[in-house]
Amino acid sequence: MKRSGGAFAIKAEVGDPRTKVFAFTAQKTMYGGKHIAEGDTVFVFVSENEGGPGLIARGVVVLAGPVAKKRGVARQTPRVNVSIRRTALAKRPLGRRELKHLTEWTDGQPGTELNFKFYRQATNKIVGISDEAAAFLSTFF
Repeated sequence: MKRSGGAFAIKAEVGDPRTKVFAFTAQKTMYGGKHIAEGDTVFVFVSENEGGPGLIARGVVVLAGPVAKKRGVARQTPRVNVSIRRTALAKRPLGRRELKHLTEWTDGQPGTELNFKFYRQATNKIVGISDEAAAFLSTFF
């Protein structure tokens, strides 16, 4: 399925943050993350679970596809394989430390949206984000 224009964020383990293309296999998706497609903008966070600093890069999806569900398992979180071409490196930090105080879940602030989607449940994942959250994240480049 080819569609472009959406904005997403991924929190995952990243081997080399300065690589030109990030490749992620069987990534968990939440909050619309399963709709990621070629041409979409993605903000890459290196997971603090693996000692990372949070936001490191912005990129464009060059390849995306669903992972087949396992037979015989009733409830499964959708997973995707995705490759992202890096287009920019973050110029200032944004991670759990900067977002943790934003806990008024209904305040409509882009930082609160990111805190909720990434850190309320600390697992690594791909999430869909609002235009406001994408604009907020763009200020870090």
